[in-house]
Amino acid sequence: MVHLLLAIIYLAFISLGLPDALLGSAWPTMYTEFDVPVSYAGIISMIISAGTIVSSLQSDRVTRRFGTGKVTAVSVAVTAIALFGFSITHSFWLLCLWAVPYGLGAGSVDASLNNYVALHYKSHHMSWLHCMWGVGATAGPYIMSYALSSGNGWNSGYFYVSVIQAVLTFVLFLSLPLWKGRNAGGTDGPASDNRPLSLKEIVKIPGAKEVMLCFFCYCAVEGTAGLWASSYLTLIRDVPAGTAARFASMFYIGITIGRAFSGFITMKLNDVQMIRLGQGIIAAGILVMLIPGPQSVSLAGLILIGLGCAPIYPCIIHSTPDHFGAERSQALIGVQMASAYVGTLLMPSLFGLIANHISAALFPLYMAVILVLMIIMHELLNKKTAS
Repeated sequence: MVHLLLAIIYLAFISLGLPDALLGSAWPTMYTEFDVPVSYAGIISMIISAGTIVSSLQSDRVTRRFGTGKVTAVSVAVTAIALFGFSITHSFWLLCLWAVPYGLGAGSVDASLNNYVALHYKSHHMSWLHCMWGVGATAGPYIMSYALSSGNGWNSGYFYVSVIQAVLTFVLFLSLPLWKGRNAGGTDGPASDNRPLSLKEIVKIPGAKEVMLCFFCYCAVEGTAGLWASSYLTLIRDVPAGTAARFASMFYIGITIGRAFSGFITMKLNDVQMIRLGQGIIAAGILVMLIPGPQSVSLAGLILIGLGCAPIYPCIIHSTPDHFGAERSQALIGVQMASAYVGTLLMPSLFGLIANHISAALFPLYMAVILVLMIIMHELLNKKTAS
């Protein structure tokens, strides 16, 4: 039963990743169809992120009441419905409306599942589970590229993914009996007697502000790369839109491969060492992207950035119970997820304005500035939570 539940969680992580790169892959085609500026991708991204922030902040309360299994199944179902809405939409503003349930569905499942895995599984499992997210995130652009290359349009790409999500939803609902007796703090029913912490109480915990800013910066880098890599390649490197979508997927391939290897490396290095390693590889990838040269240079840089991103997210989450205690982990992971989505909401959108009004060529430098702040916040976190 334990191994079957773990397999179900792997499927859930795939479902989390599938839609994440669709917008960035399809946007070079979508914005011309909608006749809107290229920066309007930021509006949709902001709406999705706002929904995830709201649901992440409520994750401690919701998961304690309903349990991880139900929260996961319902959240994936809501996401599937939202993606189907994307697939039948031909108006930018209707797309914005469908982005609301998309964001709300993503936030709860992300925070709830990550806390469950942080509490019950070792660091290598966290890396491999997030590798499954990378499998989904990598498959998404390929599905979209197939839809665009075959002449079916971007709507078909969203439709294909919505069908996959619907199947995963069915599997998750069938798995609900496996979660019996397991809640946010280790069980899946009404929570323990510990009351949910308020945001004000969480922020006062030593190291909480630093880990929130660290997550903000990480998702700012990942979100900016995922949303704007295709547009950067198309606008600056003169790569055709269909080819750019496939190239952009290399970023997620880098994350996926990196997390597969990270699972083994975590058996030798601890979470802090893994995070520092990832930050160094991101820096190398940004430097490679700054080198003038053929399209293959940018491709190599994107892969390196993806490889560097690989260990950071899962290792920060997995270290949360060690930094703050198991009884506080769901609350802390909830605000970490919210901070991550604030980064996803603001920073890719800000780069959209920079690309629109200055130049998309600033893409690598923009990520470099965010990376420096992430490194500073992570070191402060380690200092404040050191036992």
